[in-house]
Amino acid sequence: MNTTHALALFDDQMRRNAPPDTPTPRLDRTPHLTRQVGPAPHDWTGILWSDLDEHTADEAIAAQLAWLRTPEAAGREFEWKTYSHDRPADLGTRLEAAGFTPEPPETLMLADVHEIAAATQDAHLPAGVHLEPVTDAKGVDLAADVHEKAFGTSAARLRARLLDQVEHHPETVSIVVAMADDEPVCAARMELTPGTVFAGLWGGGTVEAWRGKGIYRALVAHRARIAAAHGYRYLQVDASDQSRPILARLGFAAVSVTRPYVITP
Repeated sequence: MNTTHALALFDDQMRRNAPPDTPTPRLDRTPHLTRQVGPAPHDWTGILWSDLDEHTADEAIAAQLAWLRTPEAAGREFEWKTYSHDRPADLGTRLEAAGFTPEPPETLMLADVHEIAAATQDAHLPAGVHLEPVTDAKGVDLAADVHEKAFGTSAARLRARLLDQVEHHPETVSIVVAMADDEPVCAARMELTPGTVFAGLWGGGTVEAWRGKGIYRALVAHRARIAAAHGYRYLQVDASDQSRPILARLGFAAVSVTRPYVITP
């Protein structure tokens, strides 16, 4: 995989000219910013892409803060999703000075779908574990419960978003839960973005007692096969420190560092 080419495609297709992550949000585009506005409280709202410099960054940040004071934005969490290759280099510092709160950074990793499918042909679930596709509210509850146990954070917004996707936009997502008998032990999803060459891997949380048994790797393999069958060329992951080494061994390349800056008006 040519990482320079893949990153340029990612910036173009998944950021600057990104379609909405589900059919309902609105994309506001200017020559230097792309902002998604979700109609529901659980929808993601924020800056997907920016092309600024030291002379235009503060004005652009101020314009977003002004929009956040409008009735449309009231009470809505807003995220400016930055990448380490964005300009200016001190964009994060400027966002903090304007009142945004930084969240932990993650590594943007990309890989060729077919290379990952080939590299994970030997991936198997441990004995007694099987995969259940999520197609209804009961499955969404299982996936959300795994998220809370694996990451120690509330899954309320995630539950609402996944339920909306499963019920109204099933073509945009593929969710699976790994079950040990009747116990959900790992959950992961893949966001499918028609009109692009990228499928995004998200979640992949495993409850602590079941880590290190190959379940995460098996779910990467499962999703890679689905992405290949749908004609996607690349897999994209915002990798935590825990998942980055696993993905690197599978052939994913680290191409940037992404960090969200959030604010609630």
